[in-house]
Amino acid sequence: MFGAYGHTGRFVVAELVARGFVPVPSGRDAQALGKLADEHGLEPRPASVDDPASLDRALAGTAAVVNCAGPFATTTGPVIEAALRAKIPYLDVAAELEANLDTFAHYRERAKRAGAVIVPAMAFFGGLGDLLATAAMGDWAAADEAHIAYALSSWHPTAGTRLSGAVSRERRGDVRLRYRGGRWERRADAAPALRWTFPEPVGPRDVIGEFTMADVVTVAQHLSIADVTTYMTVEAVRDVAAPGTPAPTATDPGGRSDQTFLVDAVVRSGRAERRATASGQDIYAVTAPLVVEALERVLTGRTRTVGVASAGEIFDAPDFLHALAPHLALDLRPRWSRRTSTNERVS
Repeated sequence: MFGAYGHTGRFVVAELVARGFVPVPSGRDAQALGKLADEHGLEPRPASVDDPASLDRALAGTAAVVNCAGPFATTTGPVIEAALRAKIPYLDVAAELEANLDTFAHYRERAKRAGAVIVPAMAFFGGLGDLLATAAMGDWAAADEAHIAYALSSWHPTAGTRLSGAVSRERRGDVRLRYRGGRWERRADAAPALRWTFPEPVGPRDVIGEFTMADVVTVAQHLSIADVTTYMTVEAVRDVAAPGTPAPTATDPGGRSDQTFLVDAVVRSGRAERRATASGQDIYAVTAPLVVEALERVLTGRTRTVGVASAGEIFDAPDFLHALAPHLALDLRPRWSRRTSTNERVS
């Protein structure tokens, strides 16, 4: 497991151990790695993305690799290459748009030819929204729009989140990305301010529309939907943008913060709409059961395809989400409604 001693990595290590796996922690900081390994009685294997031989040693004899080390624009390529050399599955928790787009673009055909499994963005951003949108689609072969809205009580970013965001902004420049008409657009205007009606108990909230997250990448890769949009509550956007917002603080024995979230996925076809929702605590902590459940399914052959595939494409989405019931409150009841109004812009 690469990047094992980071904030999210520690949750993933703990989840692996709790589910009976024997993780092999890896990363470039030998001191931090050794401390983590001692806590769990594990064998540390220091490695760096700048040293392919060290990655090969770290992956030797392992069944798969989980990459939790950002910025993923730097780590995904080298760790995927090492996984391909080792002939083992690769999963990551990348939330960076550009890193995920690069993974699909650079490795889709090569991984398929090799029969390899590569699952990017198997995390809160990227994986969970994709699974919810896929579950909401149900038996629809196509839809006009997919909307995934996040209501976060707060967003205290980790050091890794800040670094990954800085790398993404550097690569993107003074533009933002959105997905319309089945293609990516680069926009120089401001993202719209909107009002989104979340299920109770959250209710109507001010959001930033076209706050494009990794779910737009993952959903668009396998679902026939022309427009895919993600939204974020205004307070969370302010938190993550403010340089003085502190990192998450543990408030329970498992290390989770007191942050809560609700993810609302809506797909629309004509005037019909379907939705699926999930809520829980701590966006970083919930990434651990997401990626470890995915790992177990990959290793036991409960997958639908090979190559580079997002969560909703490679797994049975409703079944996967129900397996997360101890960590998420879900509403996946088959239902649809007639669309009566759209979310409106607010100043």
